Amino acid sequence: MKFLFWVPAYLIVTIMLLSGCANESSHNSEGSVAGKLIIFHAGSLSVPMRVLADSFNVVYPDVIIQTESAGSLTSIRKITDLKRECDILASADASMIDKLMIPEYADWNLRFAVNEMALVYHPGSKMSDEINSSNWLDIIGRNDIFIGRADPSTDPCGYRTVLTMRLAEKMLRQDGLANRILAKDKKYIRPKEVDLLALLETNTVDYIFLYKSVAMQHNLPFIQLNDSINLKNPDLNEWYSTVSVEVPGNSPNEKIVQRGEAMVYGITIPRNSPNKSAAEAFIKFLKEEGAPIIKACHQTPI
Repeated sequence: MKFLFWVPAYLIVTIMLLSGCANESSHNSEGSVAGKLIIFHAGSLSVPMRVLADSFNVVYPDVIIQTESAGSLTSIRKITDLKRECDILASADASMIDKLMIPEYADWNLRFAVNEMALVYHPGSKMSDEINSSNWLDIIGRNDIFIGRADPSTDPCGYRTVLTMRLAEKMLRQDGLANRILAKDKKYIRPKEVDLLALLETNTVDYIFLYKSVAMQHNLPFIQLNDSINLKNPDLNEWYSTVSVEVPGNSPNEKIVQRGEAMVYGITIPRNSPNKSAAEAFIKFLKEEGAPIIKACHQTPI
C-alpha cells in the first residue's frame, strides 16, 4: 500500500477545464508575469498546492513554481528566522501569520480554506475492524496500540492534536486523559502531519491524528470526530477556546498561548518576496479560480 502524493483524475479534469477558461487576452495581457515563484506551504496543502500550481501554469506558462512543504511554523520561521526569500506563504493556521509575521514580515492575511481533525488508520491497523466513534479513545489508550502525531512546536496539526485531546478530556470529564494518551508513543512524533503517512504505510503505528482532507486525498479510513473536539465548527469557538497550548514564538524564549478555535488556513505575500508580480497573480488566481480546486481536494474553500 503506497500513500504517495498523486493527482487524481478528477483533479486533472479540473486543470483541463481551467485551461479552457484561459482566454487569449489572459496570455497576452499577463505575459509579463514570469520567473521563479517560491512557495512555502503547510504539509497538508501538498496536494491542493500541486494542482493549483499546475492550473496556474496553464495561464502563466513562463512562471517556474518552486514549492517547499513543511510544518506551518517551520515554514514561517524560514522567513522570520532564516531570512529566506519567499513569494507565497500558506499556513494551515491563519492566526500564525497574524501572530508571527504581521506587521514586520507581511502586511495582510487572506483566509481561504478550512479543515478538521480526524483519527486516521488503515485496514492493517490493530483493532481497525472494531474501532468506532464511541470507543476510539479506549482503543488508542491501550499499550499495544501505537499512535503518531505531528510536533506541536513546528506544525499546527501537532498543537491541534493536543487541543483536541484536551477538549475530549473536558467533554468526558476524565481528568488526566489527554496527558495519558499524549505521553504515549512520543518517538512517533514527526515534524509535519504528512510525515505520519509513512508510519502507517510501514505498519509502524496503528493510528495517526491527521486532517480529514489528507485522509480523503489518500483514500484512508478515519474516525469522524465529534464537532465538540474536531476544531471544525466556528459556532463552537467559545467552547474550543476553553483549552490552550503553548507554542514557540519568534525568539528563543518567547511562548505564544494558542487557544482552541475552528481551523482556518491563511496565505500571504511576505515583504521579502523577490517576484511580487507573480505572487500577486497567484493570489488573484487563487481567489478567482481556486475554490473548485480546494473543494476537489476535500477542503472547504472560504
